[in-house]
Amino acid sequence: MRVADEVVRTRRQEVAQLLARHQYLAVSELCARFAISPATARRDLAALAAERSITRTYGGALVEFNQRFRSFGERREHSAQAKGRIAAAAVTLIAPGTVCYLDGGSSVYALAQLLAAGGPRPLTIVTINLPAAELLAQCDGIELNLLSGQYLRRQSVLLGDKTQAAARLWRYDRAFLGAEAVNARGTWNSMPEVVQVQRAVAKNARSTCFLVDAQKLGATAPEFLLPWTRIDRVACDAGLERFDELGIPVARKQLLLA
Repeated sequence: MRVADEVVRTRRQEVAQLLARHQYLAVSELCARFAISPATARRDLAALAAERSITRTYGGALVEFNQRFRSFGERREHSAQAKGRIAAAAVTLIAPGTVCYLDGGSSVYALAQLLAAGGPRPLTIVTINLPAAELLAQCDGIELNLLSGQYLRRQSVLLGDKTQAAARLWRYDRAFLGAEAVNARGTWNSMPEVVQVQRAVAKNARSTCFLVDAQKLGATAPEFLLPWTRIDRVACDAGLERFDELGIPVARKQLLLA
Protein backbone atom coordinates (compact mmCIF):
# COMPACT_ATOMS: atom_id res chain seq x y z
CA MET A 1 0.00 0.00 0.00
CA ARG A 2 1.32 3.40 -1.00
CA VAL A 3 2.15 5.70 1.91
CA ALA A 4 0.62 9.17 1.80
CA ASP A 5 2.96 11.95 0.66
CA GLU A 6 2.33 13.91 3.87
CA VAL A 7 3.46 10.93 5.98
CA VAL A 8 6.64 10.62 3.90
CA ARG A 9 7.39 14.37 4.18
CA THR A 10 6.85 14.32 7.94
CA ARG A 11 9.11 11.29 8.39
CA ARG A 12 11.88 12.89 6.32
CA GLN A 13 11.66 16.08 8.36
CA GLU A 14 12.08 13.97 11.50
CA VAL A 15 15.06 12.17 9.95
CA ALA A 16 16.70 15.52 9.14
CA GLN A 17 16.09 16.73 12.71
CA LEU A 18 17.60 13.56 14.17
CA LEU A 19 20.67 13.93 11.98
CA ALA A 20 21.07 17.54 13.06
CA ARG A 21 20.98 16.42 16.69
CA HIS A 22 23.09 13.23 16.50
CA GLN A 23 25.37 14.09 13.53
CA TYR A 24 25.32 10.51 12.26
CA LEU A 25 22.69 7.77 11.93
CA ALA A 26 23.20 4.38 10.30
CA VAL A 27 20.58 3.03 7.92
CA SER A 28 19.87 0.21 10.38
CA GLU A 29 19.14 2.74 13.14
CA LEU A 30 16.75 4.68 10.89
CA CYS A 31 14.92 1.42 10.11
CA ALA A 32 14.54 0.65 13.80
CA ARG A 33 13.43 4.16 14.77
CA PHE A 34 10.82 4.56 12.03
CA ALA A 35 9.84 0.92 11.40
CA ILE A 36 10.79 1.18 7.74
CA SER A 37 12.74 -1.03 5.35
CA PRO A 38 16.39 -0.37 4.39
CA ALA A 39 15.22 0.56 0.88
CA THR A 40 12.82 3.17 2.28
CA ALA A 41 15.50 4.56 4.60
CA ARG A 42 17.90 4.93 1.66
CA ARG A 43 15.22 6.70 -0.41
CA ASP A 44 14.63 9.12 2.46
CA LEU A 45 18.37 9.83 2.73
CA ALA A 46 18.70 10.24 -1.02
CA ALA A 47 15.81 12.73 -1.05
CA LEU A 48 17.35 14.74 1.79
CA ALA A 49 20.72 14.68 0.08
CA ALA A 50 19.12 16.00 -3.12
CA GLU A 51 17.70 18.87 -1.08
CA ARG A 52 21.22 19.48 0.30
CA SER A 53 19.93 18.85 3.83
CA ILE A 54 22.54 16.16 4.41
CA THR A 55 25.60 14.52 2.88
CA ARG A 56 25.42 10.77 2.35
CA THR A 57 28.11 8.47 3.72
CA TYR A 58 28.58 4.72 3.41
CA GLY A 59 25.80 3.12 5.47
CA GLY A 60 24.31 6.43 6.71
CA ALA A 61 24.56 10.20 6.51
CA LEU A 62 26.21 13.24 8.01
CA VAL A 63 24.73 16.68 8.34
CA GLU A 64 26.57 19.01 6.00
CA PHE A 65 27.14 21.62 8.72
CA ASN A 66 28.54 19.05 11.13
CA GLN A 67 31.09 17.90 8.60
CA ARG A 68 32.66 21.29 9.21
CA PHE A 69 33.61 20.84 12.85
CA ARG A 70 33.05 23.60 15.33
CA SER A 71 36.24 25.52 15.96
CA PHE A 72 38.43 24.60 18.90
CA GLY A 73 37.41 27.82 20.64
CA GLU A 74 33.71 26.98 20.30
CA ARG A 75 34.23 23.44 21.59
CA ARG A 76 36.36 24.68 24.48
CA GLU A 77 33.47 26.77 25.80
CA HIS A 78 30.97 23.92 25.57
CA SER A 79 30.52 22.04 28.89
CA ALA A 80 33.66 23.70 30.24
CA GLN A 81 32.91 22.89 33.89
CA ALA A 82 32.29 19.22 33.15
CA LYS A 83 35.50 19.02 31.15
CA GLY A 84 37.41 20.55 34.05
CA ARG A 85 36.09 17.85 36.39
CA ILE A 86 36.90 15.14 33.87
CA ALA A 87 40.46 16.45 33.55
CA ALA A 88 40.82 16.51 37.35
CA ALA A 89 39.90 12.82 37.44
CA ALA A 90 42.30 11.94 34.62
CA VAL A 91 45.29 13.78 36.09
CA THR A 92 45.32 11.35 39.03
CA LEU A 93 46.73 8.73 36.65
CA ILE A 94 49.90 10.73 35.98
CA ALA A 95 53.03 10.14 38.08
CA PRO A 96 56.45 11.85 37.85
CA GLY A 97 58.53 10.51 34.98
CA THR A 98 55.51 9.54 32.88
CA VAL A 99 55.52 9.73 29.09
CA CYS A 100 52.03 11.02 28.21
CA TYR A 101 50.27 11.40 24.90
CA LEU A 102 47.73 14.24 24.81
CA ASP A 103 45.16 13.92 22.04
CA GLY A 104 43.43 16.76 20.24
CA GLY A 105 40.20 18.22 21.58
CA SER A 106 38.94 20.43 24.35
CA SER A 107 38.65 17.80 27.10
CA VAL A 108 42.31 16.91 26.72
CA TYR A 109 43.10 20.62 26.61
CA ALA A 110 41.50 20.92 30.06
CA LEU A 111 43.96 18.25 31.24
CA ALA A 112 46.84 20.29 29.79
CA GLN A 113 45.57 23.30 31.74
CA LEU A 114 45.86 21.35 34.99
CA LEU A 115 49.36 20.15 34.11
CA ALA A 116 50.45 23.68 33.26
CA ALA A 117 49.17 24.93 36.62
CA GLY A 118 51.25 22.41 38.54
CA GLY A 119 51.23 18.68 39.20
CA PRO A 120 53.72 15.87 38.73
CA ARG A 121 57.19 16.61 37.37
CA PRO A 122 59.20 15.68 35.41
CA LEU A 123 56.95 14.72 32.49
CA THR A 124 57.41 13.98 28.83
CA ILE A 125 54.43 15.17 26.78
CA VAL A 126 53.78 14.11 23.18
CA THR A 127 50.87 15.78 21.43
CA ILE A 128 49.14 16.92 18.23
CA ASN A 129 47.12 19.46 20.23
CA LEU A 130 48.47 22.93 19.38
CA PRO A 131 46.63 24.88 22.11
CA ALA A 132 47.83 22.33 24.70
CA ALA A 133 51.38 22.62 23.38
CA GLU A 134 51.28 26.41 23.75
CA LEU A 135 50.23 26.03 27.38
CA LEU A 136 52.93 23.51 28.25
CA ALA A 137 55.82 24.94 26.23
CA GLN A 138 57.02 27.24 29.01
CA CYS A 139 56.54 24.84 31.92
CA ASP A 140 59.63 23.81 33.85
CA GLY A 141 59.97 20.06 34.22
CA ILE A 142 57.97 19.25 31.08
CA GLU A 143 59.67 18.01 27.92
CA LEU A 144 57.30 18.87 25.10
CA ASN A 145 57.22 16.98 21.79
CA LEU A 146 54.95 17.76 18.84
CA LEU A 147 54.16 15.09 16.28
CA SER A 148 54.68 16.32 12.73
CA GLY A 149 51.84 16.65 10.26
CA GLN A 150 49.45 18.95 8.42
CA TYR A 151 47.99 21.74 10.53
CA LEU A 152 44.19 21.83 10.59
CA ARG A 153 43.14 25.30 11.65
CA ARG A 154 39.60 24.71 12.94
CA GLN A 155 40.57 21.62 14.91
CA SER A 156 43.90 23.15 16.04
CA VAL A 157 45.68 19.81 15.57
CA LEU A 158 48.35 18.18 13.41
CA LEU A 159 47.17 15.23 11.31
CA GLY A 160 48.06 13.11 8.32
CA ASP A 161 50.38 10.32 7.20
CA LYS A 162 53.41 11.99 8.75
CA THR A 163 51.59 12.27 12.07
CA GLN A 164 50.79 8.55 12.05
CA ALA A 165 54.41 7.69 11.27
CA ALA A 166 55.68 9.97 14.06
CA ALA A 167 53.18 8.53 16.55
CA ARG A 168 54.59 5.03 15.98
CA LEU A 169 58.09 6.13 17.03
CA TRP A 170 57.08 6.66 20.66
CA ARG A 171 56.29 4.36 23.58
CA TYR A 172 53.72 5.98 25.87
CA ASP A 173 53.03 5.23 29.52
CA ARG A 174 49.64 6.95 29.34
CA ALA A 175 47.61 7.93 26.28
CA PHE A 176 44.84 10.44 27.00
CA LEU A 177 42.37 10.30 24.13
CA GLY A 178 39.13 11.95 23.07
CA ALA A 179 36.07 10.51 21.32
CA GLU A 180 32.91 11.91 19.78
CA ALA A 181 30.79 8.93 20.76
CA VAL A 182 30.86 6.08 23.27
CA ASN A 183 28.53 3.09 23.10
CA ALA A 184 28.34 -0.64 23.80
CA ARG A 185 30.82 -1.47 21.06
CA GLY A 186 33.48 1.05 22.07
CA THR A 187 34.62 4.53 21.08
CA TRP A 188 34.04 6.43 17.82
CA ASN A 189 35.12 9.56 15.95
CA SER A 190 34.08 11.28 12.72
CA MET A 191 37.36 11.74 10.87
CA PRO A 192 39.29 8.66 9.68
CA GLU A 193 42.53 10.67 9.89
CA VAL A 194 41.94 11.24 13.61
CA VAL A 195 41.13 7.57 14.21
CA GLN A 196 44.27 6.40 12.40
CA VAL A 197 46.53 8.51 14.61
CA GLN A 198 44.66 7.47 17.75
CA ARG A 199 45.01 3.79 16.89
CA ALA A 200 48.73 4.21 16.25
CA VAL A 201 49.11 5.83 19.66
CA ALA A 202 46.96 3.26 21.46
CA LYS A 203 48.98 0.41 19.98
CA ASN A 204 52.17 1.85 21.53
CA ALA A 205 50.64 2.83 24.89
CA ARG A 206 50.87 0.88 28.12
CA SER A 207 47.55 2.40 29.19
CA THR A 208 44.75 4.28 27.44
CA CYS A 209 42.32 6.71 29.07
CA PHE A 210 39.40 8.33 27.25
CA LEU A 211 38.15 11.71 28.43
CA VAL A 212 34.45 11.99 27.53
CA ASP A 213 31.49 13.95 28.84
CA ALA A 214 28.12 12.36 29.55
CA GLN A 215 26.51 13.77 26.38
CA LYS A 216 28.63 11.41 24.27
CA LEU A 217 27.37 8.25 25.95
CA GLY A 218 25.08 6.12 23.79
CA ALA A 219 25.87 8.11 20.66
CA THR A 220 27.56 6.93 17.48
CA ALA A 221 29.82 8.41 14.81
CA PRO A 222 31.00 7.28 11.36
CA GLU A 223 34.45 5.92 12.30
CA PHE A 224 34.90 3.11 14.83
CA LEU A 225 37.96 3.66 17.00
CA LEU A 226 38.60 1.06 19.72
CA PRO A 227 36.66 -1.78 21.38
CA TRP A 228 36.36 -2.00 25.16
CA THR A 229 39.03 -4.69 25.29
CA ARG A 230 41.54 -2.00 24.23
CA ILE A 231 40.38 0.70 26.66
CA ASP A 232 41.89 0.78 30.15
CA ARG A 233 40.19 3.76 31.78
CA VAL A 234 37.39 6.26 31.11
CA ALA A 235 37.17 9.66 32.81
CA CYS A 236 33.57 10.85 32.66
CA ASP A 237 31.05 13.00 34.52
CA ALA A 238 28.44 10.20 34.41
CA GLY A 239 28.19 7.44 36.99
CA LEU A 240 28.37 3.70 36.43
CA GLU A 241 24.59 3.43 36.48
CA ARG A 242 24.36 5.54 33.30
CA PHE A 243 26.80 3.24 31.52
CA ASP A 244 24.73 0.24 32.67
CA GLU A 245 21.50 1.84 31.41
CA LEU A 246 23.03 2.19 27.94
CA GLY A 247 24.52 -1.30 27.90
CA ILE A 248 28.08 0.03 27.85
CA PRO A 249 30.36 -2.64 29.39
CA VAL A 250 32.50 -0.49 31.70
CA ALA A 251 33.74 -2.08 34.91
CA ARG A 252 33.82 -0.01 38.10
CA LYS A 253 37.63 -0.17 38.15
CA GLN A 254 37.76 1.30 34.62
CA LEU A 255 35.71 4.39 35.43
CA LEU A 256 37.20 7.60 36.82
CA LEU A 257 34.27 9.65 38.10
CA ALA A 258 34.48 13.39 37.58
